[in-house]
Amino acid sequence: MRELSFMSRNNSHKTDSKRYYDWLYHAYQDLLSAKVLIDDRRLYEQVVFHCQQAMEKSFKAFLLYKTHHLLDGHNLTWLCKQAAMLDDEFTGWIGKSTVLNRFYIETRYPADIPANITREFADTVLNDTEQLVDLVCDRIKFDYNSYHKRTKNK
Repeated sequence: MRELSFMSRNNSHKTDSKRYYDWLYHAYQDLLSAKVLIDDRRLYEQVVFHCQQAMEKSFKAFLLYKTHHLLDGHNLTWLCKQAAMLDDEFTGWIGKSTVLNRFYIETRYPADIPANITREFADTVLNDTEQLVDLVCDRIKFDYNSYHKRTKNK
């Protein structure tokens, strides 16, 4: 049996939720943001960034659900491989995660070589992201519309 390699959050990140539903809720928020932004060609980089974030949070939600450990890191391919060790369905996502992985940095900071993201690429990434979020929602039995976000007690 393959063993997961855990990179857990250190003590400085005690504010990150340990509730997988919270992670999937935020993944869904990123997906919805990408869907709103897709119609403005000036914002394709932001679409791809939100998709990268939705995938990352979806993988983390699934892994937290299965292992009860919050994994650290932003590398989609590594997170995907960890998920694939627990569910073979994620093996098919390794290539897609690799394509999107590089956009974690490139869409957030100025680069010497622009990303030049096309509408076609943004649409493909958005479609792939929606499929992944749906897969994880199905595995976890999460319904965005029924979710009740935790609020601070006063």
